[in-house]
Amino acid sequence: MSGKAIVGVEKGKVEIRDVEKPNVKEGYVLIKVTAVGLNPADWKGIEYKAAPGLRFGADYAGVVEELGPGVTKFKKGDRITGIVHGGNELEPNVGSFGEYTLGRADLQFKIPDNLTNEQAATIGVSTITVAQGLYKRLELPWPTSPTPTPFPILIHGGSTATGVQGIQYAKASGLTVIATSSPHNFELLKSLGADTVFDYRSPTAGAEIRALTRNELTLAWDCVGTGAELVAHALSDALPSKYASIMPVDAERVHAINPKVQGPVFHIGYDVFGEPYMFMGNPVPVKEDEHENAVRFLQVAAELLGSGKVRTIRTVENFGGKGLEGVLLGLRELREKGVSAGKFVYTI
Repeated sequence: MSGKAIVGVEKGKVEIRDVEKPNVKEGYVLIKVTAVGLNPADWKGIEYKAAPGLRFGADYAGVVEELGPGVTKFKKGDRITGIVHGGNELEPNVGSFGEYTLGRADLQFKIPDNLTNEQAATIGVSTITVAQGLYKRLELPWPTSPTPTPFPILIHGGSTATGVQGIQYAKASGLTVIATSSPHNFELLKSLGADTVFDYRSPTAGAEIRALTRNELTLAWDCVGTGAELVAHALSDALPSKYASIMPVDAERVHAINPKVQGPVFHIGYDVFGEPYMFMGNPVPVKEDEHENAVRFLQVAAELLGSGKVRTIRTVENFGGKGLEGVLLGLRELREKGVSAGKFVYTI
């Protein structure tokens, strides 16, 4: 069986081509894709490593087409979502931007009945990033055992797809959530659980957050990687604090303002797959602890999404057109202009 997929032609260039259906290996499922979500990592991967034949895409919703050996948690026809490892040179035939993709079974889950395919296609990357940043790096109490005594956390970049999820999970963990965004997204973030929201462009935002928290803020999560000065000014300069980020942050800039900060600690989503991959031309070994943390957290996420306690981000559906042709247009739009408090989603 063959199908169509977006594949690399050369660095910076991809095309829609006919590809063979990937063979299902042990512990994996073959998925017939029904919708995909776009992330900045997708266009960045194409920009820097679109080698011939390499497939891309991580977020999706789909239907189980075939079970690999050892997979018992799903049956054929199940509607599922999760995350797949597109853009991995060591497994070039994996990627959600196609009619079929492979996915490691333990990093997928059944789509709750209250979610559409389009909503489900926004979940995977954001959720595993939350698992890494909030629950592994910053060690928040899990939503299954929320703290009885609220304490504050700063989420910088609250209107990003990851920030939108992070606000809700931190709130489910019992924390007092302080976020930053553009003013036009303040009310949205408050509706999701943010207790206070500051304008990330304000030169006094960091000082105002420190005053609000009485110089006792000890946790910050940067969902865009641009918060060095703001976060350093916001975190306590009297208590040791932790700063985690989804992008590398210049530690010297942070420590020049606030030497008490531990970090910034950079975390990368590809570590959750429990398999080796290449990053910036270098091999990265398996990190089983990252994989186990993600598997555990996805189970919690599925329950919270199904109960409605956590909502998906706003979907911007089929911008520029449907299908893989639409995906190509969406990737260009995401690269050139981005999207605020939403995610581009395409039906396949």
